[in-house]
Amino acid sequence: MMAQEAGTAGQSRTADFGGTLRALRVGREWSLRDLAEKIRFNRGYIGKVEQGEKFPDRQFAELADRALGADGSLLAAWRAASEERQKALAAGRMLAVSTRDSLKMIAAAEESMELADLERATNELSLAYLGAAPAPMLHAAVELRSDALRRLRSRQYRPNELADLYQIAGRLQGVLAYAALDLGDSAVAMTHADAALVCAENSGDRELRAWVRGTQSLISRFDSDYEKALAFVADGLAHRATGVSRLRLLCGYAQCHANLGDSVGSNIALDQVQREREKLNRPGSASGIFDFSEAKQHYYAGSSLVWLNGISDADRAIREASEAIRLWECGSGDDRSLDDESLARVYQGTAYLKVGKLDEAAAAVRPVLDLPSERRISWIRKRVGRMADMLGASRFAGVREAESLRAQIRHFVESS
Repeated sequence: MMAQEAGTAGQSRTADFGGTLRALRVGREWSLRDLAEKIRFNRGYIGKVEQGEKFPDRQFAELADRALGADGSLLAAWRAASEERQKALAAGRMLAVSTRDSLKMIAAAEESMELADLERATNELSLAYLGAAPAPMLHAAVELRSDALRRLRSRQYRPNELADLYQIAGRLQGVLAYAALDLGDSAVAMTHADAALVCAENSGDRELRAWVRGTQSLISRFDSDYEKALAFVADGLAHRATGVSRLRLLCGYAQCHANLGDSVGSNIALDQVQREREKLNRPGSASGIFDFSEAKQHYYAGSSLVWLNGISDADRAIREASEAIRLWECGSGDDRSLDDESLARVYQGTAYLKVGKLDEAAAAVRPVLDLPSERRISWIRKRVGRMADMLGASRFAGVREAESLRAQIRHFVESS
């Protein structure tokens, strides 16, 4: 109704200009031909302007104003009419935009998944992540998150569905955090993790919250900020973390202490994880990257202990990484994390180097060096690069096999 009134007003102002023009022309007793000759416009066009069928440009108004001796009154009438026309056109454009967006909303509602379907797709994505490259997972998570965010913004949910919707959104943010970190951007990963924490708190899901704190600690460890990583672990444990997310936090604690040179603290934490897993009566409430399988537990243990210098720590790291690989190879495949399995081989090889077993180290890392480029995530490049640094130590100087393996690793890193 308002747009219609604006259009009517625009037409009225246009007619006012035409009427003013005609009144001035008739007052001078000029024909349309007379005025046409004065301002060099077609008389037919002038007639349509007077009838309100055409609206001229400013030059026409200025020429007619001077020719008719209107002292600016005709130009003022043109300005008023022009302003009204612009308002009418703007309203028309707004109508078109609003109609287009409404049609999009209708289409989105028709194409939108049921909440249960969105939850199922999110769970499938978190599971698929274990065996896929991060880039396509990033794209898929963005698409699903758009649906979740649209529901939240438009309040397209029942009151009892809000917590579930926030939980779904939080898990999608978690997938985004993992993908960003695997692609090497820790800052973006932390932003996604921060958003995941907001969703976890809004959903009231303590285990998801604990998982997010563990992921924030993981991102901080990627940046070698172990004090900050420990703070995230401490907060997660202080909020009564339960289930497998608590085990993941404790493993994060062990990794931090190992990187800070605390062998005792790291081993005590890993032993505690093993005891608590044996007492855990229920499986994780989620799958894929949100689960913390026994294989993942051994993988975390191996990835912790390789940072310590003791021979006993290196021997345990070999056992833990080997057990993680065995469990993944012998498992059903549903929880087999290909990236973590590759990293477990890197940690296994790193531990072998620590105890001077060069042939075993080369055999452990060989499958990693054969990975296709899209599977060479940032974690793998960083950790295998550390093996190259170790092979450059004086203990391996002049050892042909060590030099050959170091060259292969360098080529792997540089070509990734």
